[in-house]
Amino acid sequence: MKKVICFGTFDILHLGHLNYLKQAKRYGDYLIVVVARDKTKQKQKKKLIFNEKERFELIKSLKIVDKAVLGDLKNFLKPIQENKPDVVCLGYDHKIDEKELTNKLKELNLTPEIKMMKSYNKNKFKSTLFRNSCST
Repeated sequence: MKKVICFGTFDILHLGHLNYLKQAKRYGDYLIVVVARDKTKQKQKKKLIFNEKERFELIKSLKIVDKAVLGDLKNFLKPIQENKPDVVCLGYDHKIDEKELTNKLKELNLTPEIKMMKSYNKNKFKSTLFRNSCST
């Protein structure tokens, strides 16, 4: 079984998120989705519409998702360490350097493939756009 892991906040679930998950699932048989914690997003000054439990339940309920987990508050690599995926999929807007991630994983004796997903009509389907339109 080929395991794939991907990460996201998934606040205001939309077609862009579903496309991201579908792209990730193509790389394996078992999709693990890590849902960002509220405290992590608060540190990044992100205002959320849904809390982590609500976002987790939404993601967990999707047919395409085989396993959903909440991110670790201290170590963002912990879900990768615990699940040992064959592939790590990152969204087009994730702000992490691929080489840096690969090196950190190698230090942990983990060597999954790193794949960057393509955006899905990012000018229309982006959570920030939805949040901004909700607050006006």
